[in-house]
Amino acid sequence: MSTPQISVSQSAQAHIKSQVEQTQSRYLRLGVKESGCNGFMYILDFLEEIEPGDHLVPVSDHVTVCINENDLALVDGTEIDMVTQGLNSALIFKNSNATSYCGCGESFALIDDADAPEGTASDLATDATQPN
Repeated sequence: MSTPQISVSQSAQAHIKSQVEQTQSRYLRLGVKESGCNGFMYILDFLEEIEPGDHLVPVSDHVTVCINENDLALVDGTEIDMVTQGLNSALIFKNSNATSYCGCGESFALIDDADAPEGTASDLATDATQPN
């Protein structure tokens, strides 16, 4: 698969840039793992160096997202935004390929999942500052 299409809002770019600087990293890894009650969950990690099989997706002059080749198809079409509600801020992920999200908003199912229940996709929120 070629490099996936992801989009990152200006506010999310600013947040990611700040987190990369604070952790003295170079890249944000965007990935997924099988988890939750609906199939997959986004995971984030900060990296100093890329690993074999990683694809770099430049988002801006200051933000580069790293995606492992095993996760390329799963994150393709993802939109990342930063939302602040009161004192809480969180990165919000919208995956155009998701067919449903669990009630708690932590996991999602994909179109290709044979067991995915039909439903309307909604926002998936994950706080990038919390451990996975």
